[in-house]
Amino acid sequence: QVELVESGGGSVQTGGSLRLVCTASNSNSKCMGWFRQAPGKEREGVAVMSQYGNLPTYADSVKGRFTISRDNVKNMVALQMNSLEPKDTAMYYCAAGDPRGGTWSCPDDLRVDEYKFWGQGTQVTVSE
Repeated sequence: QVELVESGGGSVQTGGSLRLVCTASNSNSKCMGWFRQAPGKEREGVAVMSQYGNLPTYADSVKGRFTISRDNVKNMVALQMNSLEPKDTAMYYCAAGDPRGGTWSCPDDLRVDEYKFWGQGTQVTVSE
């Protein structure tokens, strides 16, 4: 069991930055990271990071703008979001799980159903 608590959401204008932080009850999950869900849309993966290799996996839509980091000692995973755009507006969820594949990396298709534990979410709103 993993409990996840997100913080750091808010409202910014286009081009702004936000940093999301997720505090976990433990860092035992192979992969931890962030998903998002916009109104009327399905939840989608944003970025995750593996436990041992610290290898990041990003959705194509955020590559070059978002950076994920993970601290297994502090049981935290963070998402630095730069150059934010209105299309990034969504509820952002921290997630943890043990998806298929090897120990050192997370699958790059960011399947929602492979992540067992979820936080309550934090809202990110980007205005024009």
